[in-house]
Amino acid sequence: YFQFVQQWPPTNCKIRKKCSKPLPLQMFTIHGLWPSNHSNPTTPSNCSGAQSDDRKVYPRLRSKLKISWPDVENGNDTKFWEGEWNKHGRCSEQTLNQMQYFERSYEIWNLFNITNILKNASIVPSATQTWTYSDIVSNIKAVTQRTPLLRCRRNPAYNKSGPSSQLLHEVVF
Repeated sequence: YFQFVQQWPPTNCKIRKKCSKPLPLQMFTIHGLWPSNHSNPTTPSNCSGAQSDDRKVYPRLRSKLKISWPDVENGNDTKFWEGEWNKHGRCSEQTLNQMQYFERSYEIWNLFNITNILKNASIVPSATQTWTYSDIVSNIKAVTQRTPLLRCRRNPAYNKSGPSSQLLHEVVF
């Protein structure tokens, strides 16, 4: 099976304290399409062996991937895509070649547009507004007919002795 992971860039930038742009994108972007042979959906496969550095494989997708799959941390989209392909995508070569891997990722991102799904439910990730895990999952499931896994991260703005706050980081199918 494959895990399709979308990330919320403002959370990514906040927890890593690193962002390539002054204002992080206010939309869910692709983090990766990760094949797995494990029964545990939190454990994607990591590929080993020769690394690929072919930047000419997906030129017609480049403009689409710059929007849907940007490198929000370092701003080097091509290097990020190569890293995702080398670490995860190559494990899928019996099912998807490199071009298909990136095309399929973009298609899934369009099909399961988490940003639009949540906006239509009046749920927009925010530093001040909160929602329950079940509110987010139920609204996504109502549209996609799939139950997503939400990955949240502790808000670094709250100190360890004070109240805890979780930030939505990733949505996984």
